[in-house]
Amino acid sequence: MGAGLGSLTVALARAGARVVAVEVDRSLVPALEAVVRPYRDSVRVVVADMLEESWHAVLGPEPVPWAMVANLPYNVAVPVVLRALDEEPRIARMLVMVQREVGERLAAGPGDPQFGAVSVHVAYHAGARLVRRVPPSVFWPRPNVESVLVSIERRPPPEDIDRDALFAVIRESFAQRRKTMRGAMVRLGLGAAAAADTLEACGVSSSARPEELSLDAFACLTRQWLARRERAPSDR
Repeated sequence: MGAGLGSLTVALARAGARVVAVEVDRSLVPALEAVVRPYRDSVRVVVADMLEESWHAVLGPEPVPWAMVANLPYNVAVPVVLRALDEEPRIARMLVMVQREVGERLAAGPGDPQFGAVSVHVAYHAGARLVRRVPPSVFWPRPNVESVLVSIERRPPPEDIDRDALFAVIRESFAQRRKTMRGAMVRLGLGAAAAADTLEACGVSSSARPEELSLDAFACLTRQWLARRERAPSDR
């Protein structure tokens, strides 16, 4: 993605990869096509905005695993990564360069300063880790921010959990991240006693904050929340 003038695309083609080079800027496409012309048997150039375009339309119908390798524009990095994880299971792994703070959010675990809803969303689909920092000095023009390479490896999501309900719990929990998880469960419709019982059932302290919880803890809370929603209002 973000093939630009094709330096990474050419390196991948030379290494023997079959490449779909995606570029949103039409003004760059003639130069990109000229650069990759010697590799036309293994490189296909696609002009598309991957915040809007269908991954299936770009990759085609073949049921084969893909890897996404990209230097992602900082303002779209998170939605592009999350959309690929949500919508295209054939993308089995990613290696993306993003702004350092964005990469730390993608790869953060419970208790890390950057851990948030995006981190849990990624963890639902994949394991993510920071590979290395990339200093501003390697770019021209030189940016005012540091970058990082992030490796994302897809894995099966948790079983027996309603995805939409899980993400609803995650969003509500981090909407007021300075508040406790007891407050989040109350905002999700549970009474004070039921919220405390829900947290206890999942081994979560009533004073815990969302940045302390793992994906498994959020999944447990979601199951408990759904079970209580199905009961009579007086039991909530």
